[in-house]
Amino acid sequence: MRRRFAAGLAVLAGLLLSISCEPPALEEPIPEFDPQTVAAAVLEVLDLQVEAWNDGDIDGFMAGYLNSDELRFTSGNEVRYGWRLTRQRYHERYPDRAAMGTLAFENLDVRVLSEHAANVFGRFRLTRESDEPTGLFTLLLEQHGEQWLIVADHTSQ
Repeated sequence: MRRRFAAGLAVLAGLLLSISCEPPALEEPIPEFDPQTVAAAVLEVLDLQVEAWNDGDIDGFMAGYLNSDELRFTSGNEVRYGWRLTRQRYHERYPDRAAMGTLAFENLDVRVLSEHAANVFGRFRLTRESDEPTGLFTLLLEQHGEQWLIVADHTSQ
């Protein structure tokens, strides 16, 4: 009886050792983080903004921003919080196509911070009939679901 018990105990110990030494099975492989994919997605947001602006579509331009009160927009000596206030500012400052001009982004430097966040530094240039305002900007973009959106914009002229 003791021999059977000892043999059973040895088999059980061996079984437990073999189970605990096996790595856990993964259901799906974890995808690798690719900074170039993130940078391309971020640049696509900016390309769509330029396209919307140059079509005279401020609301389309605003689609690149997080539609939330958490959005921070800084320009001049003012800080605005919220998508609606930022949209209102754009509509006030650019009431028609002549005021909007043609937008170009230049010297874009995308810094991927993580698989869900990126920072962009660059220059904007508006070409209008009477002038050509230009300035620098820094954007913080975050991934929200499948979308990359601007959550903070600091623009200076």
